[in-house]
Amino acid sequence: MQMTSVPPRSGAKRPVNVGNLTEWDASEVKADDIKGENHMSAFTDFVLNTKPQDVPDHVRARTADYLLDLIAVAAGAVDMPASRIIRESTARMYGPGTGGNAHMLFDARKVSVAGAALATATQIDALDAHDGYSPSKGHAGCGLIGALLAEVDEMEDLAGDEFLTTLAIGYEVACRAAVSLHETACDYHTSGAWVAIACAAMSVRLKGGSPETLRQAIGIAEYHGPRSQMMREIDNPTMLHDGSGWGAMTGVVSADMAMGGFLGAPAITVEAGEVAHHWNDLGTRWLVMEQNIKLFPICRWVHAPIGAALKLRSEHEIQSADIERIEIHAFHNSTRLSHSMPKGIAEAQYSLCYPVACALKLGRVGPSEITGALFDDAEIARLVGVTDVSECDHCNANFPADRLGRVVLHLKDGRSFDSGISQAPGEASAPISRAGLIEKFHSYADPVLGHDRASKIRTSVFDLQQGGALGDVLRQLRAPA
Repeated sequence: MQMTSVPPRSGAKRPVNVGNLTEWDASEVKADDIKGENHMSAFTDFVLNTKPQDVPDHVRARTADYLLDLIAVAAGAVDMPASRIIRESTARMYGPGTGGNAHMLFDARKVSVAGAALATATQIDALDAHDGYSPSKGHAGCGLIGALLAEVDEMEDLAGDEFLTTLAIGYEVACRAAVSLHETACDYHTSGAWVAIACAAMSVRLKGGSPETLRQAIGIAEYHGPRSQMMREIDNPTMLHDGSGWGAMTGVVSADMAMGGFLGAPAITVEAGEVAHHWNDLGTRWLVMEQNIKLFPICRWVHAPIGAALKLRSEHEIQSADIERIEIHAFHNSTRLSHSMPKGIAEAQYSLCYPVACALKLGRVGPSEITGALFDDAEIARLVGVTDVSECDHCNANFPADRLGRVVLHLKDGRSFDSGISQAPGEASAPISRAGLIEKFHSYADPVLGHDRASKIRTSVFDLQQGGALGDVLRQLRAPA
């Protein structure tokens, strides 16, 4: 993986060499090395003082779309093993405290705010179908909504447009913190590492904190954020996924600590002069509009090959039995995903060859394809076995800004069909419409919640745009699935 090396700042005593990377040593950064006073002032003003009328209508509308999508994924994940385990563990370890408390989603039990943030974000993360920001190589919404729903659980009268504005602010902070971290760190960390900063910012805003409190909170969150190794999870798939639950919990705890006077500034990924260029367009460029949407509950790095396979299957009326050999050409990170039949849900979601095989046999890749029923399917196993994977220079050159892939199908009758270089569906450059998101929402939520309840949630979510009270949404999310 190639990352941008960062020149040592004025005043930083020594660079740290890691392989062919050079990283400035944050331990050497002193208070007078922080050159970001002006952009920090703009940062705190944006987080604490942005009002609903300051956010363009289309931005708030798209934020509502993401909220609905995240709720759909949370519903679809409610009975997955990782989701059940985290809720049970949270109930034991993070039960209600003397301060504010919150419900776990579709569970009815109340736990601490920190516990609810951990449980909700981990539940959503268990089903890898939530929104992402391509330059971050990760996902903002999953951790953000875990923290935000936990913080507002006892704020039923909060105006819907204020809720959506706070969530939009979270996206803006999270995505910029992500690219700042990846530009200055020697390892590729999960989303929890940087979403913690945004969760802390949202929490301080909701608590009415001061600019200095916000500064301390994001410093605490950056320091304690889970800098977990993403490629370890890719190479060894488990229930760990993207660290979003721990990032959400770290963020809300950091805000609470800062409100009590705990000191933790500076957050280098926000304040350092080298990353100021990532923060100077807050409030003018809305990264909310640049998120991608997942149509398949699989690692985003596989969506281009899945989409290409589905298109070839449909256009040429190909049946899986007709296929003799499959070629998948993708960027390096994608090729690191599993090439064999999965033995569990995590392996299925971090697989390259298996979901493409499912697409070619079934014409779909949805939640039912990752839960285990097809792990012994002989035809899918045959397709996986005849798949060759190779790196594509063009795909490598365009990652992480874009997720590209190519599929070539060789049929038993001698014909071959080549998808050419294909883009993952749902990228911001070709966004999924609200109608498409509603269709996805019902496909995930209806089997778990029933169509009537799902429809009420959908109506309540979109009513938030007109300032509808948040309580209608919260009450629908609390009851058990």
